[in-house]
Amino acid sequence: MGFPTEDDMELVTATVRLTVPPGSAAVMVKNLYLSCDPYMRSRMTRHKEPSYVPDFVPGEVLTAFGVSKVLESGHSGYKAGDLVWGIIGCEEYTLVTNPESLFKISHPEFPLSYYTADTVVSLFTNCATRKLIIQACLALLHMLGFFDVAKPKKGEYVFVSAASGAVGQLVGQLAKITGCYVVGSAGSDEKVNLLKTKLGFDDAFNYKKEKDLNAALKRCFPEGIDIYFENVGGAMLDAVLLNMRLHGRVSMCGLISQYNLEQLEGVRNLFCIVTKRIRVEGFMVTEYFGTYSKFEEEMAGYLKEGKITYVEDVAEGIENVPAALIRIFYGRNIGKQLVAVARE
Repeated sequence: MGFPTEDDMELVTATVRLTVPPGSAAVMVKNLYLSCDPYMRSRMTRHKEPSYVPDFVPGEVLTAFGVSKVLESGHSGYKAGDLVWGIIGCEEYTLVTNPESLFKISHPEFPLSYYTADTVVSLFTNCATRKLIIQACLALLHMLGFFDVAKPKKGEYVFVSAASGAVGQLVGQLAKITGCYVVGSAGSDEKVNLLKTKLGFDDAFNYKKEKDLNAALKRCFPEGIDIYFENVGGAMLDAVLLNMRLHGRVSMCGLISQYNLEQLEGVRNLFCIVTKRIRVEGFMVTEYFGTYSKFEEEMAGYLKEGKITYVEDVAEGIENVPAALIRIFYGRNIGKQLVAVARE
């Protein structure tokens, strides 16, 4: 329990053969970008009961979403030179033994890093570009969860916590495209300024400077909140429930404020769900992998038209994976945190 440290991970040097075993349907890839995401903290804990995602095994390579280039393939669906994204090892090269889990990148004209985030499933859309692809793609899937669960409509009031992160920044912008009034919270004045200037949020506040979160939300939403995209949990969720409107919707993406606590915080205002008839629903990004291709073109269009901006925080080199991962739990990253392992 508690916050992870860089000492919990180690960099190991080894010699590998960059070939696919004879007769294998595996794919050997060179990893270009790795995504650092909050859910990886849960995988560092040994669960007595199986979690929604397998625990990391001490001594084995960490895995993460990433963007890669195929070097050699024993699978008919891939060839050398293909750009792909999916779950890969936090290493320079990975032998992918289940290549069916990979997705081909359809828009290499965009930053490839857009394809690294766990954001793709969040928003019912896709991403497109070289560097942004990984991130935007996973964020996109989270966006799918937002639209599927919350079903936003023009004129509704939307609140996004951790709004400058990989998923929050896209959810907010897509909600704006839908015609909603959008407010975000973040942990620094720099992030708040980013939300209001570069990302187009209607308003934003630094939750660390607010002595009363309930009062802050009432100030930003005098008419109440229709939709809350939840990334944080704890005291923020408690305050939001007090400010939800009748028949509001809460789309549960994550609870990052709780991941490193030895004693989890409770929620006291749950009765608001009854009295206000609030719908609270969680979702998993993997539920939307099947609809990925359909929405990739939509997101590509938004990027080309300049309707979507994506902010990244890039660390250079495989040796910086531990430090980059730790940063997100202290809120030190500005935008999506990733690691550039190789630029090509």
